[in-house]
Amino acid sequence: MNGIYTILLLIVSNAFMTLAWYGHLKLNSFDKFQALPLITIILISWGIAFFEYCFQVPANRIGFRENGGPFSLFELKIMQEVISLSVFTVFALLVFKSETLKLNHILSFACLVLAVFFAFRK
Repeated sequence: MNGIYTILLLIVSNAFMTLAWYGHLKLNSFDKFQALPLITIILISWGIAFFEYCFQVPANRIGFRENGGPFSLFELKIMQEVISLSVFTVFALLVFKSETLKLNHILSFACLVLAVFFAFRK
């Protein structure tokens, strides 16, 4: 069950991370938001990223083998990267209508999935 909790927490964490890192690019199309100084945008992003950490840290603590979880440190990191890319892809396609998923993106993603396969291979 710790594995499921870890994955769910990583998904939520990466949703906040993606919003903090890339959400301001979409909000830039609004006049009031565009007029904000960069430091304000950074502080808003930090505020959102706080919630990323509120999910990321427990995910790693619950999931880490030495804390009783099912995953090694490398498995956690590789899994996090694939989850991050998955969340980002959904976000980019839903929020940024001008972005398209191309074959080279899909092939790159397939390579990351292979990385997960090899990382979990005993």
